[in-house]
Amino acid sequence: MKIESWLFGAGVFFFVPVAIAYGFLTNWSEWVGVLGILLVGGLAGMIGAYLGFTGKRVGMRPEDRPDAEVHEGAGEQGHFSPWSWWPLVLGLACAGGFLGLAIGFWVTYVAGGLALVALVGWVFEYSRGDHAH
Repeated sequence: MKIESWLFGAGVFFFVPVAIAYGFLTNWSEWVGVLGILLVGGLAGMIGAYLGFTGKRVGMRPEDRPDAEVHEGAGEQGHFSPWSWWPLVLGLACAGGFLGLAIGFWVTYVAGGLALVALVGWVFEYSRGDHAH
């Protein structure tokens, strides 16, 4: 993950000067663009730091080594629930939240409640029912 962390870390050194140049080009009259570009730089820095810490903890992956074979990356890549409906419910709740911002703020409260139910259901999916551990 060293390449990924350096790639995202370099985004900080790109976006911060771009934000300053953007501020000078607009005579500091348009703050949304300056702040947005600075936030993108901060996000790139956070992702780069996370990937750097994770890379130190996990170690070298097969795709990080030039002498690795294709079969070394085979196997289980994570745990996913193909039968879970909670991501769909959470997506509908997020869509309802954006809809509430567009047509009426009261819809956002309903969508927030649905999002809370969906998050709790998704987190505790393996704590009860057929798939309890």
